[in-house]
Amino acid sequence: MKKEWVLTQDAFDELLAWLDADRDRAGSKYETIRLRLIKIFTCRGCSEAEELADETINRVVARLSDIAVDYHGDPALYFYAVSQKIHLEYLRKFKARKAEVPVEAAADQLAPTIHCLTDDIERDYDCLERCLDKLSANNRELVLGYYQEEKQAKIDHHKRLAQEMGIAVNALRIRAHRIRRTLEACVHGCLEQQPAH
Repeated sequence: MKKEWVLTQDAFDELLAWLDADRDRAGSKYETIRLRLIKIFTCRGCSEAEELADETINRVVARLSDIAVDYHGDPALYFYAVSQKIHLEYLRKFKARKAEVPVEAAADQLAPTIHCLTDDIERDYDCLERCLDKLSANNRELVLGYYQEEKQAKIDHHKRLAQEMGIAVNALRIRAHRIRRTLEACVHGCLEQQPAH
């Protein structure tokens, strides 16, 4: 992400003037937009929600002289559109940082936690793989990463994962548990639909 541009007082004043002619109302609109951006990034699972909100504002302000001339409508909508691009950049950066998790290794750790496994291991793993493919990329990475390692290495790994995501270990545990419950339901359904070999 671009870091070289810095918000100056003049640029901030120009932004406030674009948001509303009344400075108090403009300040209120600015705060509303910033809080909404933080909420958007937080809901998308971004660990750096405030920084991404500020980066969105900086990008808009950096181009404000071009935008303000032709833009009609609620300025907040422009910020939200820019936040989409910032989010995509964040995802690319996040994926580049994460090491690829081998599915087989994580599936070996995850399979015993799915309490519906039958005597047909091949069928169980086939259903597990199908259900993993149905998860969003973020949830799949989280659950595969969560069920790696053993004993103390597992605890340390959970701490690292939580730190990378910018959340507490307990929040990570809750997310992983919810995803696992979704997987369990999916695997149950898959096994019921597939005939036993």
